[in-house]
Amino acid sequence: MKKVVIAGTSSGVGKTTLSIGLMRAIKNRNLKVQPFKIGPDYIDTAYHSFAANRKSRNLDSYMLTEEKIKYLFNKNSKNSDISIVEGVMGLYDGYGTDIDSHSTSYMSKLLKAPVILVIDGSNMSSSAAALVLGYKSIDEDVNLKGVIVNKLSSESHFNLIKESVEKYTGVKVLGYMPKNLDFSIESRHLGLIQALEMQDLDSKLDSLANELEKYIDIDEVVKISESEELKSTFEVNLKSYEGITLGVAYDKAFNFYYEDNIDLLEELGVNVVKFSPLKDSQIPNCDALYIGGGYPEVFANDLEKNISMRESIKKAYEQGMPIYAECGGLMYLGEAIEDLNGNIYEMTKVLAGKSKMTKNLQSFGYCVGIAKEDNLIAKKDNRILGHEFHHSKFISNEKSVYYMKKENLQGEEIKSWNGGYSKGNVLASYLHIHFYNNLDVVSNFLDKTYEKIRY
Repeated sequence: MKKVVIAGTSSGVGKTTLSIGLMRAIKNRNLKVQPFKIGPDYIDTAYHSFAANRKSRNLDSYMLTEEKIKYLFNKNSKNSDISIVEGVMGLYDGYGTDIDSHSTSYMSKLLKAPVILVIDGSNMSSSAAALVLGYKSIDEDVNLKGVIVNKLSSESHFNLIKESVEKYTGVKVLGYMPKNLDFSIESRHLGLIQALEMQDLDSKLDSLANELEKYIDIDEVVKISESEELKSTFEVNLKSYEGITLGVAYDKAFNFYYEDNIDLLEELGVNVVKFSPLKDSQIPNCDALYIGGGYPEVFANDLEKNISMRESIKKAYEQGMPIYAECGGLMYLGEAIEDLNGNIYEMTKVLAGKSKMTKNLQSFGYCVGIAKEDNLIAKKDNRILGHEFHHSKFISNEKSVYYMKKENLQGEEIKSWNGGYSKGNVLASYLHIHFYNNLDVVSNFLDKTYEKIRY
């Protein structure tokens, strides 16, 4: 099995650029590359998918057990030549101060994967050895096999760092990325600009891959990735749901989905049909809807103009169609979105209330939703682990259905609030959910859909 984790000393050190560049460079060598991202990121995975021409997957140790992670890793790596896993934040950053708590280092050990560390060498030379030695020695069970140096202006500078790192740490330095590397991704409030919005992305990725070939030993990266095979005891034991057609909103406004969620639905026999709330005139002929997150606030004007689509969703709700929505989907199901300038854009009006954009994050990070009552995806008292990341407030008098909370590593509550809205056969909340966290979410949703079809 070939697999490697691309980690950084911190966020912003260049691991995403390196990861997608390596994915494209290795793909261009006619190898099948399976991309992964550690943590609940949707935007990086879209770039991965574009670079490798193979859907990237999220590996999240907060939402998923070890056995489920190994199961999904093996399942998705099947028929690939190499798996490239992009880390999250710095190598040892996780949930709290425990370096084994949902960190990149923890995931590398779980996957038995070698690690390549990306460092910023722009303002140092031999001190890079001390930096790398610290990352190597704090947890010797992490298999740190290589270093790539970012933001260098000359080969002579690189040679100084390479010689010192290899002399004092024994870790091989595989190459560097030039300071003036002609590849950049603009950012917006939830992170990088989406791959779907990037112009000429394919040619840019090829150019990036060609540059990396000049400065990085790609052959050694592939060699380092040779590692131990994983085994998992987990199995999916859910009944078939053949006969259900599910409409999934997918376009520039709505595309934040865990690919494993979509795969699971299809593996259970569900016919998944994607549609665009931006461009299509109405929802497809389907039995239920799934509206994920994204940037409805960025495309609010276009969403408002598509009156026929908004009316078709409102009509589907009135006819009792099951509709599950996350984050951006919640915003779309409300009456309106108000932007930072006070402009108001009408949405579907399924739920009473509006989304008001704010300059600051309203919620960020892992949290738990406990159902106060039965709803479309959960039974009363069910716990669902997920992630929130949004700059809007949903202002509404609709009754909340989740008791939301953040917990520390000991399971103690450190913050709580009410969230999620249920109305008829609709469930909408800010909580992003990986279905493998709680498979009852899927069976509850699809059972309700079956019930609607039959009666």
